[in-house]
Amino acid sequence: MNKVDQRRAQRKRRKKWFKYLAVAVTLLVFGFGIYYGSLLWGALADSSNRLDTSALRDQEVKIKEDPFTVLLIGTDQRTNRPNDFRTDVLMLAAINPKTQSVLLVSIPRDVYMTIPNSGGVKTRINAAPFYGRQSGVGVVENTREAVQNLLHIPVDYYAMINFQGFEDIVDSLGGIDVNVKQSFSQAMIGGGKAVFQPGMMHLNGKQALAYVRNRKDVAGGDFARNERQQEVIGLLLDKLVSFDGISQFSEITSTLGKNFQHGFRMDDIPALIKVYREIPKQNIHSIHIKVVDIKVGSADMLDIPQPEKERIRKMLQQQLEYQPKAEWLDQTDDNPSPDATN
Repeated sequence: MNKVDQRRAQRKRRKKWFKYLAVAVTLLVFGFGIYYGSLLWGALADSSNRLDTSALRDQEVKIKEDPFTVLLIGTDQRTNRPNDFRTDVLMLAAINPKTQSVLLVSIPRDVYMTIPNSGGVKTRINAAPFYGRQSGVGVVENTREAVQNLLHIPVDYYAMINFQGFEDIVDSLGGIDVNVKQSFSQAMIGGGKAVFQPGMMHLNGKQALAYVRNRKDVAGGDFARNERQQEVIGLLLDKLVSFDGISQFSEITSTLGKNFQHGFRMDDIPALIKVYREIPKQNIHSIHIKVVDIKVGSADMLDIPQPEKERIRKMLQQQLEYQPKAEWLDQTDDNPSPDATN
């Protein structure tokens, strides 16, 4: 064999070697992807706790085709009192796959209303889990009913996470970068204080939780708090749906299993991710609920004036292409209480 033939043979061997290496690496990566993907899928399956189709729907919605809602519930549940908690964050996303748009509304936790399945008790909306547990209806179902009674739209799906789960997910995703609008400080769960200064800041889990919880030391109160919550939820969703760090899968699956619960079928989740990815950022809009401070006895609460309720309901119903049933509206108690004073 001459030198030319030898070089050709060497090149063929190198090509074969690179081909085998490429195949081996592809199989290895694919194997890791299947393994860690199955861990995440398993954790999501373990966290699933579906609700019945909303009483405001004639039939179940299809995520790829129909407008639908997702209620995001953040609770103050802690390990030392796992069965005693209230909602700290209530955010509803009205998603329309046909128009590729999202309408977000944050419900202040101190909104005053009649709590479902409570025997007519009027108090803060964040008491809905307590009465759901006490009545046997269920924590999530009673929260759903409270939101439906307030907004006059169906709640189709939900995702619920507690303080620890929120901190862990932020940490497992490497933290988040937020744009702080004004300076403030907030005590962190477990001790210490987080200090925020105007401009871009990188936050870990504990700092991020403090960032979304503060409402007393910032101009704008609940409105500013709701803006921060929506900012952080958007950042986390963007990271989750574009997630490609294999090394972080185990942390996320651990967090999901312990501190997270959702109401999706497993075959809904790929469709949900696809719908979210296809929505342009400029098509995600927020509604600000205008509230007034009221006194109920000695307690400070928030009231939503009736014209404001109608405005919010109309916007959400248009987004969802939905009209509530007249017979259901007749059963809904949303009249202002004579006990409430400005």
